[in-house]
Amino acid sequence: MNHTVPTPSFGPALSNDDHDLVPRPSPGRESVAFDFPGVEVGTAEYAEGPTGVTVVHVPAGARMHIDERGGAIGLFYGDKQYAHAVCLAGGSLYGLGACAGVADELRARVDNRVGWNDLKCVSGAIIYDFAARDSAVVPDAALGRAALRGAGHGSFPVGRAGAGISASVGKVDWERCEFAGQGAAFRQVGDVKILAATVVNAVGVIVDRDGTVVRGNHDPATGTRRLPHHDYEAALAGKGPRTRAGNTTISVLVTNARLGDRELEQFGRQVHGSMHRGIQPFHTSLDGDTLFTLTTDEVDLPSDPAANVVGLGSVAGEVMWDAILSSVR
Repeated sequence: MNHTVPTPSFGPALSNDDHDLVPRPSPGRESVAFDFPGVEVGTAEYAEGPTGVTVVHVPAGARMHIDERGGAIGLFYGDKQYAHAVCLAGGSLYGLGACAGVADELRARVDNRVGWNDLKCVSGAIIYDFAARDSAVVPDAALGRAALRGAGHGSFPVGRAGAGISASVGKVDWERCEFAGQGAAFRQVGDVKILAATVVNAVGVIVDRDGTVVRGNHDPATGTRRLPHHDYEAALAGKGPRTRAGNTTISVLVTNARLGDRELEQFGRQVHGSMHRGIQPFHTSLDGDTLFTLTTDEVDLPSDPAANVVGLGSVAGEVMWDAILSSVR
């Protein structure tokens, strides 16, 4: 199958004002099942983009840590340590309006009560997806509201869906860039649940556990893919292509394990760092990588020292790698 991204035009192009936009569900290629009561997932898209939104909703709220890395971060948050919903969107900085739509919908659900205890915390991040399409249509408040309204339990769309519908990877050269998408994975070990989700829009390529490049940096002449460090070595010698800007991988990690504030931070940082195995290179100056790590604080970790937060992070790192791979499989 041809996953090659057309050479971008970057406009001028038709925008939201030029269409009678109608939010649509964004089912993707398939869905990943998860058993995590209290966590909902919703997606919506504008086919005219195509561009979209993915919302992870925790109605009861969850403590959160945000790990931001890379040189091009686009972030929205009301509270950096707590969230009722995380909104991921395309449209680069213009797509942050979708986060406001999620907040509007949550406010409406409490009859517009605005007392301190009624406020709903929404965080979010965006990817630059204009390089993979010829439109200037962006996720807006209406699309954010639609994604939340469509949220449900137990199913996470993967592939070209939601915020990942125009995600791409392997941007060593435009001719080698390929479509990616959003991925998800779920694992339960004992009473501990881990849900990982990611929208992969990296300058790097997606790498399997055996070291095979499974998406990105595709050579159309030979039909093969390679790790970008070979191209960067040539570029340093003045013989290689020029790496393109406009990249970001945005991810959400949810667990029910009860963690202290410092433990939650270290857990998120460990998993975010582990993602370099599946995305190479990662956290570059041309990426704006962000991971939202949430806990619902429902179960204690086992007392065995090997099952502490480091062990939890090790397992979650594998779950996140599964999520990365599911974005393109």
